Amino acid sequence: MVQHILVGGGSAGCVIAARLSEDTQVSVLLLEEGPRDTHPFIHLPVGFYKTSQGDLVERYPWEPPAGYIGTPNPTMVQARVLGGGSSVNAMVYLRGQPADYDSWADSGARGWAYKDVLPFFRKCESNDRFSNDAHGTDGPIGVCDQRFTHPLTKFWLQACQQAGLAYNADFNSGVQDGCGLYQINASNGLRSSTSVAYLKPARRRPNLTVKTHCRVLRILVENGRATGVEYLEKSRRHVLRADREVIVSAGAINTPKLLMLSGIGPAAHLYDKGIKVIHDLPGVGQNLQDHIEVSLINELRRPLSYDKYKKPHWKIAAGLQYALFRQGPVTSNVVEGGAFWRTALAGNRADAQYCFMAGAGVEDGVGSVPGGNGCTLNVCQTRPRSSGFLQLHSADPMDLPRIEPNYLTDPLDVECMAQATEFGRHIMSQAALAEHIKREHVPAEPLRTRDDYRRFVRQHAHAALHPVGTCKMGTDAMAVVNNDLRVHGVDGLRIADNSIAPSLCSSNSNAMAIMIGEKAADHIQRADQFQ
Repeated sequence: MVQHILVGGGSAGCVIAARLSEDTQVSVLLLEEGPRDTHPFIHLPVGFYKTSQGDLVERYPWEPPAGYIGTPNPTMVQARVLGGGSSVNAMVYLRGQPADYDSWADSGARGWAYKDVLPFFRKCESNDRFSNDAHGTDGPIGVCDQRFTHPLTKFWLQACQQAGLAYNADFNSGVQDGCGLYQINASNGLRSSTSVAYLKPARRRPNLTVKTHCRVLRILVENGRATGVEYLEKSRRHVLRADREVIVSAGAINTPKLLMLSGIGPAAHLYDKGIKVIHDLPGVGQNLQDHIEVSLINELRRPLSYDKYKKPHWKIAAGLQYALFRQGPVTSNVVEGGAFWRTALAGNRADAQYCFMAGAGVEDGVGSVPGGNGCTLNVCQTRPRSSGFLQLHSADPMDLPRIEPNYLTDPLDVECMAQATEFGRHIMSQAALAEHIKREHVPAEPLRTRDDYRRFVRQHAHAALHPVGTCKMGTDAMAVVNNDLRVHGVDGLRIADNSIAPSLCSSNSNAMAIMIGEKAADHIQRADQFQ
């Protein structure tokens, strides 16, 4: 028997495993469904375009809402490897805005306002440029400036400024508005994932055991208390008991799925699937929120972008530069330039995000250009109002869940995306880019009226892959965990991943997951002192 069983070795799970095992008197077992993070593309920053499209991610079909006119058979993905999203994402380091977290506290998640979570953001961070009230320099996770920035990205930043955006040197200062270069999660030219930064040093500890290729089938609950897990390893079922807590960090899709398979969730739904109800908790699987984005793709006049590195001789040259000097295009995360802008619906803070990539066909499902050399501008609404839910297809743990994100079902989301898309095209039309862009590839059709833009958004929007909220924190009837991340009504069970977020942050969600891991570990360590 171990004291803590941790389900899921993703961005938050690796943090928690490392922090809890700092106490030599505490034994920790981490179970991860995917493999170890040994694939070389994980660790090379430019490998993002490979890791985000390969077998290190699980693809989940989602059911479109009524009136959907977008891509047939849409999917979303979640990482399936040690380090989770931090091992496969674009490495962009963004926390969101202070008001995002203040809204959590206002909704009932006391102790999670920006002033409460900032110390944990600083605790995890080792920043190579900033050292101030907003940034730390002694944490495990590397946060650094880009070693290589493509010239086309710099032209794009000039275009942003020509379009009226101010330059912002630090998107994590507390003010997001403006354009600038993203800092990234890297160190010494390599990806800095939570598996590398937190788990790898901790694995030398005898009180930490890490098992990969282990699928947890259900949480064992006896007399209202989580006592262990049943899991599958090499086609054999095993039962393991926890002396203190079971901590679930399986992500916004698999965490609610596991709870429901274990009899914890909406009673009527569990009865319908033939699952014995252990605890009726109606919020499990509800409140699913995700960013959605559209990609504006332009064809270039000549081979200026990263696309030229698809040719063997350019690929060899870049590889040699990296091998000899740890410099050059291989150190780029591709998603180099960014901006935040306020639509007419924004109120007092930015509600649209732009990510520029000096290449086309970088992301899964986003196409290239006929000439082979292009660039991409992703347009994202940062605070959508639409929300959906997740349910079980059956009581079989091997079945994928039924997911209905309800993207763009709120008309204000469509309007926000339409305005943001129009401004994105405005940026791309500026003089700084004029001599480099041959033509627009997407959109291919003329967009003249606001209705044209709304139709374009509905046809071309795709999931940004930042799901949160399906086991939200709070005190209302739909809350799943309390402010210490303990599951309401079940002792010895805690959730610590992006599923606990009451709402989305105004950026990609990896930094938020790491912060949640740090804060969860602090709560657990405080509880352990009284054991």
